[in-house]
Amino acid sequence: MKKLILPLLLTSFIISCSQKEKADLIITNSITYTVNNNFDKAESFAIKDGKFIAVGTNTEIQEKYTSTNIIDAKNKPIYPGFIDAHCHFYGLGLQQQKVNLVGTKSYDEVLQKLIDFQKKKNTLFITGRGWDQNDWEIKEFPTKDKLDKLFPSIPVAIRRIDGHAMLVNQVAIDLAGITIDSKIDGGEFIKKEGKLTGVLIDNAMNFIKAPQPNKAAQIQALKDAEKICFDLGLTTVDDAGLDKEVIELIDSLQKSGDLKMRIYAMISNNKENLDYYLNKGIIKTNRLNVRSVKVYADGALGSRGAALKDQYSDKKGHFGALVNSYENLQKLALRISNSKYQMNTHAIGDSANYVMLKTYNNVLKNKGDRRWRIEHAQIVDLKDFHHFKNILPSIQPTHATSDMYWAEDRVGSHRIKGAYAYNDLLKQYGKVALGTDFPIENVSPLYTYYAATIRKDLKGYPENGYQINNALTREDALRGMTIWNAYANFEESEKGSIEIGKVADFVILENDIITIEGNKIPKTKVRSTYINGERVANTN
Repeated sequence: MKKLILPLLLTSFIISCSQKEKADLIITNSITYTVNNNFDKAESFAIKDGKFIAVGTNTEIQEKYTSTNIIDAKNKPIYPGFIDAHCHFYGLGLQQQKVNLVGTKSYDEVLQKLIDFQKKKNTLFITGRGWDQNDWEIKEFPTKDKLDKLFPSIPVAIRRIDGHAMLVNQVAIDLAGITIDSKIDGGEFIKKEGKLTGVLIDNAMNFIKAPQPNKAAQIQALKDAEKICFDLGLTTVDDAGLDKEVIELIDSLQKSGDLKMRIYAMISNNKENLDYYLNKGIIKTNRLNVRSVKVYADGALGSRGAALKDQYSDKKGHFGALVNSYENLQKLALRISNSKYQMNTHAIGDSANYVMLKTYNNVLKNKGDRRWRIEHAQIVDLKDFHHFKNILPSIQPTHATSDMYWAEDRVGSHRIKGAYAYNDLLKQYGKVALGTDFPIENVSPLYTYYAATIRKDLKGYPENGYQINNALTREDALRGMTIWNAYANFEESEKGSIEIGKVADFVILENDIITIEGNKIPKTKVRSTYINGERVANTN
């Protein structure tokens, strides 16, 4: 009789395994934040055909499922794949092919980087981005004089970090046909002592026509951006302003399997894009979603292009400006409201925010759930916060910790109370969408999370956090990087949380950002990133 025990146990094991459902991947021994309605935690989950099929305890999953691919998470934290609600994914990729001026501490350092770049690349038109005069000892716009001496025959055009100002040399000015008498609505040609300085603000930059990248360069840009984002835990990005040509290239690369990043594409506001997409309607695949229009209402605070109700505190008589006329913004909003598309408008200053909030609320009456977004919502008049009740704020927390050193100089002690007011905005709408605006800011969603919750820079300044009353809780900040961003994209039923039936996008981190000390958040490493249950980045 004893001889039968081993065969019986083996038979029982085989029958037990055969009764279990097969999964493509099982994760065990994790601290999984599902970010479902109850903000539940789980130990284990199973994936099949790119979707979560079960979420629960180790025992629950192991009793019902089997797989040849079981990963022991070793008690590491897991979160839904991070979503960036406002970035420039394609622009990030292109930036890898240009002069990177981020972090330069003086104009002379900018010039040296241009010299080094040109020695290496020997291009026919030098372009770059990232300078910020607010980080220099002399916090004034540069002039083109030194550029003209260094590059007397090669055009140079380098954008400020926010993308709303550009420094060009005389060669570029001549190619563009700009003169001392040139004028432009919604922009400015900065002058000094009756001469052009070479600094162009907002719409004035449209005069400069740098060579466009060829298809090979475009593809490389998209792949470069994807790798950077995957390594940092991003699984969906909302690209804030793309043209038809690039969107169609993205679609083709996704369908061929050469691009795996999920992209929510906001079309750039121009006639060709509007005529094509508004008539065609929403375009939706497993990885691409085209259903929104990116619009600019004003410029940036750093270059004093943000439209303010009252004059700038540090530049008397200057109010900034709308980069689109009030009449055009009204017509555009009405046109988009009669389509199925979402309108996502860049609004920095309190005047621009007021104009767009009133416009939105007027045209959306009786229009149902449209989820129109104000992108940035940076300076809001305290009297105007209630207008966000039906308008979704799409905000970028690292803007607060980048601008905090000089923002009050721009707007004064009273207006700053309505600036970078993320918790106050959350109280109005009940959700906020969080992004970075990269490459203006660092790509890392963990920096976003840190800035949203701790409100300090990477050196720990200020000691008690910047306007800490407007910090988000850690739970809400995680929602703002996952399920609320999925909601902002009309995708909450398919992603943004670790729940049965949703796509298996998730990220494994080294530390638990919900519980660790605040100063450790930005130092936390991404161990692995998964899309559809497939590992797309592994930084172990």
